[in-house]
Amino acid sequence: MKKVKMNLISVSCLSLLLLAACGGDEDTASDGNTDTNDNGNGIEQTDGGVLIFARGGDSQGLDPGAVTDGESSRVTKQIYETLIEFEQDSFELKEGLATNWEPSEDGLSYVFTLREGVTFHDGTPFNAEAVKVNFERWANPDHEFAFRDEGYTYSVYGTLFGVGEEDVIEEINVINDYEVEFILNEPLGAFLQNVAASYFGIISPAALEEYGTDIDENPVGTGPFKFESWQRDSSIVLKKNEDYWEEGLPYLEGVTFSVIGDNSARLSSLMSGDIDLMDGLSPDDIAQVEGADGFEIFERVPNNIGYLGFNTEVEPFDDPLVRKAFNHAIDKEGVIAAVYGGQATPAKNAIPEDYLGHNDDIEDYEYDLDLAKELLAEAGLEDGFEFDLWTMPVARPYMPNPMRAAELIQAELSELNITANIVEKEWAVYLEEIELGYHDVFMLGWSGVNGDADYFLGTILHTDGIPGSNQTFYSNEEVDALLDQAKRTVDPDERASYYEEAQVLIHEDAPMVPLVHSIPVLAGSDIISGYVPHPSTSESLKHVSLTNQ
Repeated sequence: MKKVKMNLISVSCLSLLLLAACGGDEDTASDGNTDTNDNGNGIEQTDGGVLIFARGGDSQGLDPGAVTDGESSRVTKQIYETLIEFEQDSFELKEGLATNWEPSEDGLSYVFTLREGVTFHDGTPFNAEAVKVNFERWANPDHEFAFRDEGYTYSVYGTLFGVGEEDVIEEINVINDYEVEFILNEPLGAFLQNVAASYFGIISPAALEEYGTDIDENPVGTGPFKFESWQRDSSIVLKKNEDYWEEGLPYLEGVTFSVIGDNSARLSSLMSGDIDLMDGLSPDDIAQVEGADGFEIFERVPNNIGYLGFNTEVEPFDDPLVRKAFNHAIDKEGVIAAVYGGQATPAKNAIPEDYLGHNDDIEDYEYDLDLAKELLAEAGLEDGFEFDLWTMPVARPYMPNPMRAAELIQAELSELNITANIVEKEWAVYLEEIELGYHDVFMLGWSGVNGDADYFLGTILHTDGIPGSNQTFYSNEEVDALLDQAKRTVDPDERASYYEEAQVLIHEDAPMVPLVHSIPVLAGSDIISGYVPHPSTSESLKHVSLTNQ
């Protein structure tokens, strides 16, 4: 058994990169991509084969800008590419469909030089006009190629490229076929990090015209793999893009994303050789994999937050006293021991600890049932009450066993004479209905996609995320103003101060119980070579191969 563990990355310096021009001297094509190679470890790397990747839930959709769930992005990352990409193991920026980007001195314009000779899967050319069409589509819910979701609730474009209700991208100009200019109406601290987020994979304009809203089920990008088929709640099949621009890649003939909802069943499928790679390995099962020959453990860095969220618009959770009582009533260390097997740290803020702006000075709500009782009495609920606790039906990187966590929370709340009725729904329905506010309290989490604090705070706790990514329906004008100011600030120290101040207010309002920052664990066969788990949870599989030893 081999264990692959990524080093913890610090993303606190990312804002320093944002006004730096980037150009590539290094060759982005892989060296020596022949039919068979020795990777230096005595392992023969071979082209061909189909990787079977099993996960706990299906994708919501395959239109990258219209979905926020990780299961969708994990697939769209193989089909689509962004102008800028992240390094394999971090949020450092590198070339993607753009080979260079030049910012103006005032940070209000960026000129991207595009990669030449790239074609979409339908054979049409990638060019500046395609970039313009995609960004204008994301910005405008009334665009001729509008999203399937009429309310545009799944898109994060407005969150990442907006301040308040304003889109900071004022215009996009096609200079020539391979140069495109973005004009901003004000600086955006995380502009380049946002451009690199997997949501902004470039879709073929010809495919948009052909499929319209059905592009969600007929994805056409420039990526290393092409869409083949989708059997809902079962599998998504991708095949190798034979005309991929990066010579020699991908190695694999295809990738099949298989849905196996139960963690134990996924592990059984791995151990029996029916699948090659699985996510959501239960901490309880790590020792079993470590003790078996022919398998590897992969760990992602803790780039997430698992939390219990309140619908702050419904009684009694519209009362901060009740929300604070819940914060005092949950034993996070106990949850970590019972659910995560130690593969997590307690969370006190909604952003990971290494992020720019994480407020270390905030004191977490201590586990104190007596204090929780006092707060409930102050709220007039000393006799307790009953509510629905919505629980995820699938394992996620931030929550490897949602039902066990829910049962622990249910038991702890019963000590306060509070009855938590556990509610489970099919994954896509669960996500849709908590966005619409059908819940009392829900279990969910968030994994970073761009290494920036705004993606956490600005997405799940800003008023602009209602309805949609802000499922707590939390709204605080002072918090919004701080988050907006941080967003439009380029200096990293200034940005950090705004985020730190916002977290003080959020902590006091307690719209959620921040539970953990987890270390997601995957397991795979050791015939897999070249797999690097990315902190975002959505990594390209173009460097992966199946090996002979």
